[in-house]
Amino acid sequence: MANNVQELTRNEFDGFIKEGLTLVDFFADWCMPCIMMGPVIEELGGKFTGKIKFGKINVDDNNDIAGRFRVASIPNFILFKNGQVLDRFVGAMPVEDFEEKLKEHL
Repeated sequence: MANNVQELTRNEFDGFIKEGLTLVDFFADWCMPCIMMGPVIEELGGKFTGKIKFGKINVDDNNDIAGRFRVASIPNFILFKNGQVLDRFVGAMPVEDFEEKLKEHL
């Protein structure tokens, strides 16, 4: 994985989403749509450098955080602004559609 998307631990999560716009990808290694979205998130992380931070968190390793944000289906993408949920996207989608959704919040 390139450095456009940071894999987060439970200890890093709250600090990571605290300031600015942050997109977090809630995923699991066994989830095929999650695997398919990996390169999409990586590409978007490059396109939005300096505007949106990108992180990902494994729901199997961090089910407490997934529960806190009511992540029931994956892939689940939550856009935070200064630590507060701004928007949520569930399921796989083409990079163009995802990019348009993110641009609405810039």
